[in-house]
This record gives sequence, structure tokens and C-alpha cells, in this order.
Amino acid sequence: MIDKTTKIATIALALTWPVAATPENLVTKQTSTYGTPGGLIDLPTAEMAPDGQLSTTIAYYEGASKTTLTFQLLPRLTGSFRYSGTDDLTPQFSTFYDRSFDLRFRLFNETTYTPAVAIGLQDFIGTGVLGGEYIVATKSIGDRLRVTGGVGWGRFGSYNSFGSTGTRPGFDPMSTGGDFSTDDWFRGDYSFFGGASYDLTERLSFAAEYSSDAYDQEVAAGIFERKTPWNFGLTYKAREDVFISAYALHGSEFGARVNLTLNPKIAAAPGGTELAPVPVAVRPAASARDLGWTMDSQNTVEITNAVNRRLDKEGLDLDGVQLSGTTAHIRIRNTTYDARSQALGRSLRVLSRTLPDSIETMRVTLVSQGMPASTITFNRSDLEQLENAPASEALAAATFSDPLSFSDYPDPLPGLYPIFNWSLGPYLRTSFFDPDNPVRADIGVRAKADVDFGRGWIASGSVSAKVAGNLDNITRTSNSIIPHVRSNVAQFLKEEDPVIDRLTLAKYFRPAENIYGRVTVGYLESMYAGASGELLWKPVDSRLAIGIEANYVEPRDFDQLFGLRSRTTPGGVIPRASGHISAYYDLGNGFHTQLDVGRYLAGDWGATIALDREFANGWKVGAFMTKTDVSSTQFGEGSFDKGIRLTVPLSWALGKPTQKSASMTLRPLTRDGGARLEVEGRLYETIRSSHQPEIAKSWGKFWR
Repeated sequence: MIDKTTKIATIALALTWPVAATPENLVTKQTSTYGTPGGLIDLPTAEMAPDGQLSTTIAYYEGASKTTLTFQLLPRLTGSFRYSGTDDLTPQFSTFYDRSFDLRFRLFNETTYTPAVAIGLQDFIGTGVLGGEYIVATKSIGDRLRVTGGVGWGRFGSYNSFGSTGTRPGFDPMSTGGDFSTDDWFRGDYSFFGGASYDLTERLSFAAEYSSDAYDQEVAAGIFERKTPWNFGLTYKAREDVFISAYALHGSEFGARVNLTLNPKIAAAPGGTELAPVPVAVRPAASARDLGWTMDSQNTVEITNAVNRRLDKEGLDLDGVQLSGTTAHIRIRNTTYDARSQALGRSLRVLSRTLPDSIETMRVTLVSQGMPASTITFNRSDLEQLENAPASEALAAATFSDPLSFSDYPDPLPGLYPIFNWSLGPYLRTSFFDPDNPVRADIGVRAKADVDFGRGWIASGSVSAKVAGNLDNITRTSNSIIPHVRSNVAQFLKEEDPVIDRLTLAKYFRPAENIYGRVTVGYLESMYAGASGELLWKPVDSRLAIGIEANYVEPRDFDQLFGLRSRTTPGGVIPRASGHISAYYDLGNGFHTQLDVGRYLAGDWGATIALDREFANGWKVGAFMTKTDVSSTQFGEGSFDKGIRLTVPLSWALGKPTQKSASMTLRPLTRDGGARLEVEGRLYETIRSSHQPEIAKSWGKFWR
């Protein structure tokens, strides 16, 4: 037993030990059994992961498991999502599965004489079975030793407490969970905890800790016997991004942990494997005055053909050309480069090698879904002078404009449309967090095709067939008391393949400067058919966009072919109309936010707020939450819709340009409240990558 004087002395020692701070300022790739950054076993520290790092941690000891996804949102801010399972924790469940979220913020960095100090919330939006709050300090001593001391509430205040800040409600396994129980934060008994980690070698480290978690629920359920507050562990760095740990807990249990890390900032194939672009052609002196080529219209045809051939070699499609004596305006369709700056740079290089010398002003318009999205204007003489200058100077020389502001905007090339594209490839469909089987998946084959008729008219479709999987084994039925707009997904998954994922006809248009429009009709997604219309205000150089969307839908048959079904469900009638007003804003420094306000599929009214961190290479990691007029009781377990989303650009992994990406959304639960229609080709994501704020982020590839 540690008396109060010893506790206070230990905390003071950790706070004031007079040694030099390490240059990394307590950065680590290791994680605890809870999946949060730190070199201890079951306890938090004030350490942080490298900025932007993603970690997946799987920890297990007999009868209990935790799987955690952690993201270093900012150098001082960490967020985690965890899925845990504990056998025989409550009489109601053979295995109690729980979803929880954590946040940790570092208040102070380590200095020569003071430690790093962090404050954290654990399981602050779940059922609270793992809930706890803490203030913790960590100090490095030399290059190998790190000492931690802290004070915790909730779980961290359940053993040998030495004070209290009020009453804290107990864990209720039958609660819906999911609420922000702010009244419980930093309430109840509090206790001291502490520990130390030591690097035995470059690959092997040792940790010892004094835990203030009494594991009251687990001990009461007879899952294990807690004989001691001391825990010990060893961690082996198998690779730079793989850590394997073994540990002893409570004097009665042994466990293991695997931690996998990656950082979106670090490309899997650094440098890229694409061929180098053609060099800029520098015109001879005085040649710019020669306008003789304008006397014969056949010259324009030959120039157009030359531009078309050279752009094709660069993986770009010429859509239109307008030439005058001193100005050239081309429109291109870029289906290759995820960095639009790279497409622009290569287009301008091609123009410098194919246009007559008299042309000084070069304009390139990026076309998205048949809509002119933005135009970059570049003086040819600037291009010639800046080829070997920093990319920032080229950005300063470029002008971004709305294509509708130009009177010389080119028409599509004759005979270009219709254009047919198709693809065939595998798909993976997953289901997480079902208590009967927490992980299910189907793999199969999906065929996609689209026909671009020109002028913004696009027909597209997708058909898929399962090859193997167990999603059709979901047995749980929806108990929702509001219209079943998503919770009946199991009925769709039980039907035989193949299925029509979607089959639509869309019209994209530009009614005015800064305004974009879309109308889509058909089988809009796997569950709904109907019509969707949208208008978006988005200036080319603005970080702000505002949109409005209206939808009119009917539910599709469960076999996902051509039939429709009744709108009547056990929870009520599915409304036909839904829609939102949306605001989008680029906060800078890689952060982007979106607010949607309106009516959802079940007829509920409310709002969705989303925040994403977006990297220049196309990685996106974000979170969202939706609150509507559906009460927590009506919504059911989870209380309201929320989740994490992740987008991985394939160019990051392959090392060559491609606009393909893999996306995943993790929702703790699929419920009916806050559900929104899924429509391909929404306007904001269609055009934002072609606008100045987004292009500027990847401008380093302009000369690539």
C-alpha cells in the first residue's frame, strides 16, 4: 500500500526532475492496451504519437479484448475509437461488446526542467464501462527512461483513492450509451497512478506501472482475481511500424498486444514512378510577333491535332480548343492525376511545345462531369522563365478564374462524344460491431460503366455479384420504432446475387458564374430509387461553399433489381422527401469542415457536423456526428448517429498517379435516425479538387 505522502512525493518527482528534454518531445509509436500513445501497459501517459500517425492496436488477455484505432489529429491532440469485448461481464450478455471514444490533449510540452502534461477523456461517449478521466505528467530521464505520474477519476480512481470530487453514477449495461455525460467527467473518487518505461535496446523496451484501476466489474463477475496493482510488460519492435508486446496484469493474468502504425505523410512509394514531363519549350527571340499562322484555318486543325496527341501521351484528354493570334484556351478532362496541379503543369508544358510562338496567354480549363470547373491563366513567358524556379513562384504567376467569365470559352471538339468507360474489379463489403459476430465481410466482383453524352449528360451504372462471405448470416432484426430506412440492411444482404448497385442518368450544368447544378434520376443507391437535385455556390478561389439538395425517393425491393416495395415498415412509413442545406469550409492547415441541416430519410429533422483532416497526397481521416429530433430512446443503442471515415488514395500506395481511392466509414451502429441518401457525384466533391484552394495544397507537383 502506498501512503498519501509517498504519492505526492512521486508526482512531485515526475514533475520536477532536472534533466534535459529529448528533441522528440516525448513522441512514441508505441501504444497501451487501450490503443493510446504511450510506453506503459494499461495506463495513460503524456506521450504523443508522430503528427498524423494512424495506429491499430489489438490487445488480449483471457476473456477480454480491445481493438483500437487511434489518430494523432494534431501534434498535441489524440483521438481513439475502440471496440472491446469482455466475457461474462454482465448476466445479460455472454460477451459484453462495447464501443468507446477517447480524446487526449497535451497541455504543456516537456522542457528541460518540467514534464509534458496531458489531460484525457476515456470512453467519454460510450456506455462508460471503460470510462475515466485523468491528468498525467511524463518526464524523460536521459535517452532511455520515461517516468509517468498522474491522477485519475472513474476507472483510474477506483483503487486506493485519496479524495473525491462528488458522486459518479455506476455503469449500467442496459443503457443506450452514446451520450456526452459531461456531468460525470472528473467526478467521483480520484487516485494516483504511475509507471516507467525503459528502452533495454533499440528494439526491446520494458514497462512497469502502478495501476489505480480496481477493475471492479471484472472482479465482481469473477473474470479474474486482482492480486496486485502492479503490472509489467515487454515490447519488441519487429519493424519500424510493428510492435509486439507481452504483459502481466494484476498478478493473475498474462496478455499480448500487437500495434500496427502508418503515417499518411510518408508515402509507401516515395518520389513517384510516373514518367517525367516534357520540358518547357523556350521561344526564339522576336518570334512572338509572327502571326502568319492565323492566315490559314488548316493551321488551327493541325495545332489542335498536335495538342491532342501530346496530351494523350501525358494521360490527359483534350475536350476543346479556342485559338487566336495571342491567346490559346483549351479544356481538358483529367482522369489520371489525383493532384490537379500536376495535370495543369503538364498541360502547359505541352502547350509550350505545340502552340505558335505568337501565343502568349495560355488558359487551361478543367472539366468535371461535363462542367467547366475552373480556368488557370498563365503567361507563356512566365512559364519559360520559371521552369527551374520554386513552385511557389509559379503559383504566384497563375490566375484562377471561373470559366464562364471568358468569352472565348471553347466548345467541345466535334465528334468527341459519346464517350464510354467501363471497369471490372473486386469489391469488399464489411459489417462491424454485430454482437453475434463482430466482423463479417463479403468479397465479390463489381462491373461499372458510364456513358458521357457531352454537355453534362452522363448515364452510369454498377452491378455486383458476391463470390464468398457471411454477411447473409446476419440474424438480428430491426427493433426500430421509427421508419426502417437503414436498419433493415440484413434483408438486402440475404438476397441472391447479382444486384444492381445503382443505375442513373445525371445532368450536370452551370446556370451562372460560381453556381453548379446537378439532377440525377434512377436507382440512386442500393436501397432507394428516385430523383435527386442539387445547386452549389462555390467561387473558384473561395474556401467557402454553400449547397442545397432535394430528394424524392421510393424504397427498392430487397433483391436490388428493378422493383420497388411498399414504404410501410414496422417502424412507420418512409417519407418520400428529404433534403439539406449544406455549408463547406476549408479551415486551412489541412482541416475541412461540413455542416448539413435538413430532413433525413426517416423524416427526422436535424444536423450533421463533420471534421476531416486532409493531407496534400489525398489521405483523409475524419469524424462526423448527427443529431436530429429523434430522441435517444427512439434512436436506440448509441443515442445518435456518429462515426469515423477514412479515405486512402491508391496513388499513395502505388507511387503513380491515379484518381482511385479506397474509402471506409466506421459507424458504431447502423440505425435509422440521421440517415441520409447516398448519391454518386455530389457537386462539392466533384468540383472542389479543381478549385484554387485545393490545387494550391498540391502545387509542389506542378513541375512533376
